[in-house]
Amino acid sequence: MIRRILLSCTLMVSGLGLFLTTTSASASSAPGSTWTAQTAPEANSWSSVTYGNGLFVAVSQDGTHQVMTSPDGVTWTAQDAAEANSWSSVTYGNNLFVAVSDDGTHQVMTSPDGVTWTAQTTAEANSWSSVTYGNGLFVAVGDGTHQVMTSPDGVTWTAQTAAEANPWYIVTYGDGLFVAVSQIGTHQVMTSPDGVTWTAQTAAAPSQWYSICYGNGTFVAMADYTATNDVMTSPDGVTWTPHTSSLSDTSSDWYSCAYGDGVFVAVSDDGTNKLMTSPDGVTWTAQTPAVTSGLDWVTFGNGLFVAISYDGDAPNQVMTSGSLTPATTTTTTTTTAPTLAAASLAATGSNLSGLIGLVVAIAGLGGLILTGMQRRRQRA
Repeated sequence: MIRRILLSCTLMVSGLGLFLTTTSASASSAPGSTWTAQTAPEANSWSSVTYGNGLFVAVSQDGTHQVMTSPDGVTWTAQDAAEANSWSSVTYGNNLFVAVSDDGTHQVMTSPDGVTWTAQTTAEANSWSSVTYGNGLFVAVGDGTHQVMTSPDGVTWTAQTAAEANPWYIVTYGDGLFVAVSQIGTHQVMTSPDGVTWTAQTAAAPSQWYSICYGNGTFVAMADYTATNDVMTSPDGVTWTPHTSSLSDTSSDWYSCAYGDGVFVAVSDDGTNKLMTSPDGVTWTAQTPAVTSGLDWVTFGNGLFVAISYDGDAPNQVMTSGSLTPATTTTTTTTTAPTLAAASLAATGSNLSGLIGLVVAIAGLGGLILTGMQRRRQRA
């Protein structure tokens, strides 16, 4: 009995040679379930990471080099920030990386490549905690007189009025809407279609909301351990439903979440469970992180989740899950066959029995198919 291998191939035969192209699929674990520790170039307090233009970029609140970059999430290079500020958040949009800070003379810096950074002037000297990009606009939130500022280019910023005078902790963009959450306040959610006019919304529960992300038509917000309901979800950013992950303990702070490859991933800087995943933002499963320290931020880009640690086990302050390698690979092999007359043949799988006087080796899933020097009849 000859075992079929899940393999497809195309053969083109001429008097000069044989051209064989094969395509095979590789198996992988569930997204966000298997993580690998990576080495950061410096043991800093890494606070935020984003992905754009083929590059992961992270910023830090301290250290000699407060920026690190990586094309694959594995090999990281230290870069100089524009100023030695406490950089709290970084995003990518409009071919530009933009980071904001909660202190310093210039609380914004921009870079086209993640390597060379330029200091920019903010609309107000506030404590800026988060920045995102959507619909052609950069939007930052924080604590101060005006808790929102916007910019079309990351350089010129305009102060905007928040829906409520809360210390807004984080902002995201999804489905044509900016949504921000706060740890305190009467209304702990606010929304805006344009980043300028904001509307106060009622959170599902009066919790300390730390993070928010969007994916698969759903906004997901995460809170700290003091909340009975440490998760809330919304299809539109307006109406919110409370949920309990059942994974928080007396020190869990879910500081960041991200969506990619059909799954939400949330990370905490403390607690027994520091990592959990969910297909829908409602039902959550604890996962084992690759580092023992607290996790401060997670992002997804090009098939890979990247999480960073604020106070981690130097030098392992980065961990990754997924693969940048495409699931489908193509290999082309050329074999000289001068005795064959010009012909064109097409074959799939193991249906190669019509070839005489030709040796063909096909790399398949876990084995090798060899068609020998004589006519053979293969049996299914």
